[in-house]
Amino acid sequence: EKDLKGTVEFEHVCFAYAGAKEEALTDIHFSAKAGETVGIIGGTGSGKSSVVHLIPRFYDVTKGCVKINGQDVREYPLASLRERIGIVLQKAVLFKGSIRDNMRWGNENATDEEIWNALEVAQAKEFVEAKQGGLDYFVEQGGKNLSGGQRQRLTIARALVKNPDILILDDSASALDFATDAALRMAIRKMSGTMTTFIVSQRAASVMHADKIIVLEDGEVAGIGTHDTLLENCEIYQEIYYSQFKKQDSCNDKGKCDVQ
Repeated sequence: EKDLKGTVEFEHVCFAYAGAKEEALTDIHFSAKAGETVGIIGGTGSGKSSVVHLIPRFYDVTKGCVKINGQDVREYPLASLRERIGIVLQKAVLFKGSIRDNMRWGNENATDEEIWNALEVAQAKEFVEAKQGGLDYFVEQGGKNLSGGQRQRLTIARALVKNPDILILDDSASALDFATDAALRMAIRKMSGTMTTFIVSQRAASVMHADKIIVLEDGEVAGIGTHDTLLENCEIYQEIYYSQFKKQDSCNDKGKCDVQ
């Protein structure tokens, strides 16, 4: 039972939005073990967000089932299901109040130490320390007095304060530069333990180090595997990767590629 903590299984899942004639997702089938990092990549409209939104039941499947710890998500009380899941959406939502208040939104009993730890993993510690008052710094409604990247890092920290079994980053590093994005992923990997992490992105760099990558096209799985296997045998992944990284032959002699 204990080993199952963050396992997620999609069993032949189909999903259509209410009133839509076509399915948004067709026969999505994969599993993620506790502690794994799963990348989900594909172009706009490929169904990436639809997949992860089925985990906390923002929507319910039309066919098949999604299981957490071997149990259908529809069998959990909604509140206890969502307590297990930290989700960070692309649009970072912060409210009026101190940084501490914002951080405790997911866990009202969080200590300052836990908050600082989460800020550190989310690459937010330095800029929070530099703010007047640190954790007492006042965030305006919607985080207007913070940059887009700062807002994103704070919402990631807030999800981590919850200490979730499952962390979903839904295109939530889009405002971060490559170095910060890489440092963030590295820190999450170090802390994850049994936390299962889903990274949804259009950037190959954000998912290439995941334990497994799911490539979506038009709501269907176009490939599942590691970066290396997909680069060999998944045309869609090759297209995405090489449109963002120049072909290997334009690498300098040290074998490092320039990111375009």
